[in-house]
Amino acid sequence: MSDVKLSSLRVDLKDQVALITGASQGLGKAMALRLAGAGAKVACVARSVDKLAEVVATIREAGGTAEALACDVTDSASVDRTVEEVLKLWGDRLDIVVNNAGITRDTLVPRMSDDDWDQVIATNLRGTFLFTRAATRPMMSQRRGRIINISSVSGLMGNPGQANYSASKAGLIGFTQTVARELAKRNITVNCIAPGFIMTDMAAKLGETILGEAKKRIPANRLGTAEEVADCVLFLASDAAAYITGQVLVVDGGMTA
Repeated sequence: MSDVKLSSLRVDLKDQVALITGASQGLGKAMALRLAGAGAKVACVARSVDKLAEVVATIREAGGTAEALACDVTDSASVDRTVEEVLKLWGDRLDIVVNNAGITRDTLVPRMSDDDWDQVIATNLRGTFLFTRAATRPMMSQRRGRIINISSVSGLMGNPGQANYSASKAGLIGFTQTVARELAKRNITVNCIAPGFIMTDMAAKLGETILGEAKKRIPANRLGTAEEVADCVLFLASDAAAYITGQVLVVDGGMTA
Protein backbone atom coordinates (compact mmCIF):
# COMPACT_ATOMS: atom_id res chain seq x y z
CA MET A 1 0.00 0.00 0.00
CA SER A 2 1.19 3.50 -0.78
CA ASP A 3 1.89 5.91 2.07
CA VAL A 4 0.66 8.84 -0.04
CA LYS A 5 -2.13 10.78 1.64
CA LEU A 6 -4.62 12.82 -0.31
CA SER A 7 -5.12 16.39 0.84
CA SER A 8 -6.79 19.60 -0.27
CA LEU A 9 -5.61 23.17 -0.05
CA ARG A 10 -6.44 24.66 3.33
CA VAL A 11 -5.12 28.14 3.92
CA ASP A 12 -4.05 28.79 7.50
CA LEU A 13 -2.94 32.35 8.21
CA LYS A 14 -3.14 32.08 11.98
CA ASP A 15 -0.86 34.60 13.75
CA GLN A 16 -0.10 36.39 10.48
CA VAL A 17 -0.74 40.11 10.11
CA ALA A 18 -2.32 41.49 6.95
CA LEU A 19 -2.84 45.06 5.80
CA ILE A 20 -5.37 45.90 3.10
CA THR A 21 -5.83 49.35 1.58
CA GLY A 22 -9.20 50.41 0.23
CA ALA A 23 -10.83 47.90 2.57
CA SER A 24 -14.11 49.69 3.20
CA GLN A 25 -16.10 48.23 0.30
CA GLY A 26 -16.10 46.12 -2.83
CA LEU A 27 -12.98 44.10 -3.50
CA GLY A 28 -11.16 45.36 -0.41
CA LYS A 29 -13.97 44.35 1.90
CA ALA A 30 -14.14 40.86 0.37
CA MET A 31 -10.37 40.48 0.73
CA ALA A 32 -10.46 41.54 4.38
CA LEU A 33 -13.17 39.00 5.14
CA ARG A 34 -11.31 36.21 3.31
CA LEU A 35 -7.97 36.80 5.05
CA ALA A 36 -9.62 37.19 8.44
CA GLY A 37 -11.55 33.98 7.82
CA ALA A 38 -8.24 32.19 7.31
CA GLY A 39 -7.04 33.42 10.69
CA ALA A 40 -5.06 36.55 9.84
CA LYS A 41 -5.18 39.68 11.96
CA VAL A 42 -6.35 42.30 9.48
CA ALA A 43 -5.55 46.00 9.42
CA CYS A 44 -8.32 47.55 7.32
CA VAL A 45 -7.14 50.82 5.79
CA ALA A 46 -9.16 53.58 4.14
CA ARG A 47 -9.23 57.35 4.06
CA SER A 48 -11.93 57.41 6.75
CA VAL A 49 -12.23 55.09 9.76
CA ASP A 50 -16.02 55.52 9.72
CA LYS A 51 -16.27 53.76 6.37
CA LEU A 52 -14.48 50.73 7.82
CA ALA A 53 -16.78 50.22 10.80
CA GLU A 54 -19.03 47.65 9.13
CA VAL A 55 -16.12 45.58 7.81
CA VAL A 56 -14.32 45.47 11.15
CA ALA A 57 -17.56 44.70 13.02
CA THR A 58 -18.34 41.80 10.66
CA ILE A 59 -14.89 40.29 11.20
CA ARG A 60 -15.05 40.65 14.96
CA GLU A 61 -18.57 39.23 15.20
CA ALA A 62 -17.32 36.14 13.35
CA GLY A 63 -14.54 35.71 15.89
CA GLY A 64 -11.76 37.33 13.85
CA THR A 65 -9.34 40.13 14.64
CA ALA A 66 -9.38 43.44 12.82
CA GLU A 67 -8.62 47.11 13.31
CA ALA A 68 -9.66 50.16 11.30
CA LEU A 69 -6.93 52.61 10.35
CA ALA A 70 -7.36 55.91 8.55
CA CYS A 71 -4.68 56.78 6.01
CA ASP A 72 -4.12 58.99 3.00
CA VAL A 73 -2.33 56.50 0.74
CA THR A 74 -0.82 59.33 -1.31
CA ASP A 75 1.00 60.84 1.69
CA SER A 76 4.28 59.20 2.68
CA ALA A 77 4.15 60.35 6.32
CA SER A 78 0.61 59.00 6.70
CA VAL A 79 1.59 55.67 5.15
CA ASP A 80 4.66 55.30 7.38
CA ARG A 81 2.58 56.08 10.48
CA THR A 82 0.00 53.49 9.47
CA VAL A 83 2.57 50.73 9.02
CA GLU A 84 4.20 51.64 12.35
CA GLU A 85 0.80 51.45 14.04
CA VAL A 86 0.18 47.99 12.60
CA LEU A 87 3.57 46.83 13.84
CA LYS A 88 2.75 48.09 17.35
CA LEU A 89 -0.67 46.44 17.32
CA TRP A 90 0.39 42.85 16.67
CA GLY A 91 3.86 41.89 17.74
CA ASP A 92 6.05 43.99 15.46
CA ARG A 93 5.30 41.97 12.33
CA LEU A 94 3.66 42.42 8.95
CA ASP A 95 3.20 39.38 6.73
CA ILE A 96 0.77 40.38 3.99
CA VAL A 97 0.09 43.68 2.23
CA VAL A 98 -2.65 44.05 -0.35
CA ASN A 99 -2.42 47.32 -2.28
CA ASN A 100 -6.02 47.62 -3.36
CA ALA A 101 -6.89 51.32 -2.95
CA GLY A 102 -7.82 52.86 -6.27
CA ILE A 103 -9.95 55.56 -7.85
CA THR A 104 -11.19 56.49 -11.31
CA ARG A 105 -11.63 59.88 -12.96
CA ASP A 106 -12.87 58.78 -16.37
CA THR A 107 -12.96 61.08 -19.36
CA LEU A 108 -11.40 61.23 -22.82
CA VAL A 109 -7.87 62.65 -23.02
CA PRO A 110 -8.88 65.96 -24.69
CA ARG A 111 -11.10 66.69 -21.69
CA MET A 112 -8.88 65.21 -18.98
CA SER A 113 -7.63 67.81 -16.52
CA ASP A 114 -4.27 67.83 -14.80
CA ASP A 115 -6.08 67.02 -11.56
CA ASP A 116 -7.91 64.06 -13.15
CA TRP A 117 -4.55 62.63 -14.14
CA ASP A 118 -2.64 63.46 -10.97
CA GLN A 119 -5.24 62.13 -8.50
CA VAL A 120 -5.53 58.75 -10.20
CA ILE A 121 -1.77 58.29 -10.56
CA ALA A 122 -1.22 59.41 -6.96
CA THR A 123 -3.76 57.04 -5.44
CA ASN A 124 -3.35 53.99 -7.65
CA LEU A 125 0.39 54.02 -8.34
CA ARG A 126 2.11 56.28 -5.80
CA GLY A 127 0.03 54.78 -2.98
CA THR A 128 1.17 51.28 -3.89
CA PHE A 129 4.80 52.42 -4.00
CA LEU A 130 4.55 54.08 -0.58
CA PHE A 131 2.98 51.10 1.16
CA THR A 132 5.34 48.66 -0.53
CA ARG A 133 8.36 50.69 0.53
CA ALA A 134 7.13 50.93 4.12
CA ALA A 135 6.22 47.23 4.29
CA THR A 136 9.49 45.92 2.92
CA ARG A 137 11.36 47.08 6.02
CA PRO A 138 9.69 44.70 8.50
CA MET A 139 9.33 42.00 5.85
CA MET A 140 13.06 42.05 5.10
CA SER A 141 13.79 41.72 8.82
CA GLN A 142 11.39 38.76 9.01
CA ARG A 143 12.82 37.35 5.78
CA ARG A 144 9.28 36.61 4.70
CA GLY A 145 6.35 38.48 3.19
CA ARG A 146 3.58 38.61 0.64
CA ILE A 147 2.82 41.76 -1.34
CA ILE A 148 -0.20 41.65 -3.63
CA ASN A 149 -1.00 44.57 -5.92
CA ILE A 150 -4.41 44.97 -7.50
CA SER A 151 -4.09 46.06 -11.12
CA SER A 152 -6.79 45.71 -13.80
CA VAL A 153 -7.31 44.38 -17.30
CA SER A 154 -7.38 48.09 -18.22
CA GLY A 155 -3.66 48.01 -17.54
CA LEU A 156 -3.26 45.16 -20.03
CA MET A 157 -5.42 46.26 -22.93
CA GLY A 158 -6.39 49.88 -22.37
CA ASN A 159 -9.90 51.27 -22.20
CA PRO A 160 -11.24 54.44 -23.87
CA GLY A 161 -11.88 57.18 -21.33
CA GLN A 162 -9.42 55.68 -18.86
CA ALA A 163 -6.00 56.87 -19.99
CA ASN A 164 -5.13 57.87 -16.42
CA TYR A 165 -6.51 54.68 -14.87
CA SER A 166 -4.97 52.39 -17.51
CA ALA A 167 -1.59 54.10 -17.13
CA SER A 168 -1.68 53.66 -13.36
CA LYS A 169 -2.66 49.99 -13.59
CA ALA A 170 -0.09 49.23 -16.28
CA GLY A 171 2.48 50.95 -14.10
CA LEU A 172 1.57 48.60 -11.25
CA ILE A 173 2.48 45.62 -13.39
CA GLY A 174 5.96 46.94 -14.17
CA PHE A 175 6.41 47.95 -10.55
CA THR A 176 5.37 44.50 -9.35
CA GLN A 177 7.77 42.67 -11.66
CA THR A 178 10.70 44.86 -10.67
CA VAL A 179 10.13 44.72 -6.91
CA ALA A 180 9.62 40.95 -7.14
CA ARG A 181 13.15 40.64 -8.52
CA GLU A 182 14.54 42.89 -5.81
CA LEU A 183 12.97 41.01 -2.90
CA ALA A 184 12.93 37.37 -4.02
CA LYS A 185 16.11 36.47 -2.14
CA ARG A 186 14.51 37.70 1.08
CA ASN A 187 11.64 35.23 0.70
CA ILE A 188 9.21 38.03 -0.13
CA THR A 189 6.86 37.45 -3.05
CA VAL A 190 5.33 40.31 -5.02
CA ASN A 191 2.46 39.54 -7.36
CA CYS A 192 -0.30 41.32 -9.20
CA ILE A 193 -3.96 40.52 -9.77
CA ALA A 194 -5.71 42.04 -12.79
CA PRO A 195 -9.49 41.76 -12.39
CA GLY A 196 -11.81 42.25 -15.32
CA PHE A 197 -15.45 43.27 -14.93
CA ILE A 198 -16.33 42.48 -11.31
CA MET A 199 -19.78 43.04 -9.84
CA THR A 200 -19.16 45.73 -7.23
CA ASP A 201 -20.96 48.95 -6.31
CA MET A 202 -18.61 50.78 -8.69
CA ALA A 203 -19.55 48.47 -11.56
CA ALA A 204 -23.25 48.75 -10.77
CA LYS A 205 -23.06 52.50 -11.41
CA LEU A 206 -22.23 51.78 -15.05
CA GLY A 207 -25.83 50.75 -15.67
CA GLU A 208 -27.42 47.69 -17.23
CA THR A 209 -26.75 48.74 -20.83
CA ILE A 210 -22.98 49.05 -20.40
CA LEU A 211 -22.79 45.91 -18.24
CA GLY A 212 -24.81 44.00 -20.82
CA GLU A 213 -22.34 45.00 -23.53
CA ALA A 214 -19.47 44.02 -21.27
CA LYS A 215 -20.87 40.54 -20.77
CA LYS A 216 -20.86 40.00 -24.55
CA ARG A 217 -17.06 40.44 -24.49
CA ILE A 218 -16.60 37.88 -21.72
CA PRO A 219 -16.48 34.19 -22.75
CA ALA A 220 -17.79 33.21 -19.31
CA ASN A 221 -20.86 35.36 -20.12
CA ARG A 222 -21.01 36.90 -16.66
CA LEU A 223 -19.30 39.36 -14.41
CA GLY A 224 -16.97 38.09 -11.72
CA THR A 225 -17.63 38.44 -8.01
CA ALA A 226 -15.55 40.22 -5.39
CA GLU A 227 -15.23 36.91 -3.57
CA GLU A 228 -13.60 35.28 -6.62
CA VAL A 229 -10.92 37.96 -6.64
CA ALA A 230 -10.54 37.65 -2.86
CA ASP A 231 -9.94 33.91 -3.25
CA CYS A 232 -7.00 34.70 -5.56
CA VAL A 233 -5.60 37.06 -2.93
CA LEU A 234 -5.96 34.31 -0.33
CA PHE A 235 -4.05 31.88 -2.53
CA LEU A 236 -1.20 34.29 -3.25
CA ALA A 237 -0.97 35.07 0.47
CA SER A 238 -0.68 31.39 1.34
CA ASP A 239 2.31 29.05 1.58
CA ALA A 240 0.98 27.30 -1.54
CA ALA A 241 2.13 30.32 -3.57
CA ALA A 242 5.63 30.52 -2.09
CA TYR A 243 7.30 29.90 -5.47
CA ILE A 244 5.17 32.40 -7.38
CA THR A 245 6.50 35.93 -7.71
CA GLY A 246 6.52 38.71 -10.29
CA GLN A 247 3.38 37.33 -11.91
CA VAL A 248 0.10 38.84 -13.10
CA LEU A 249 -2.97 36.73 -12.33
CA VAL A 250 -5.76 37.79 -14.67
CA VAL A 251 -9.28 37.23 -13.31
CA ASP A 252 -11.58 38.22 -16.15
CA GLY A 253 -13.65 35.24 -17.30
CA GLY A 254 -11.49 34.91 -20.42
CA MET A 255 -12.04 38.44 -21.72
CA THR A 256 -8.36 39.05 -22.53
CA ALA A 257 -7.55 35.46 -23.52
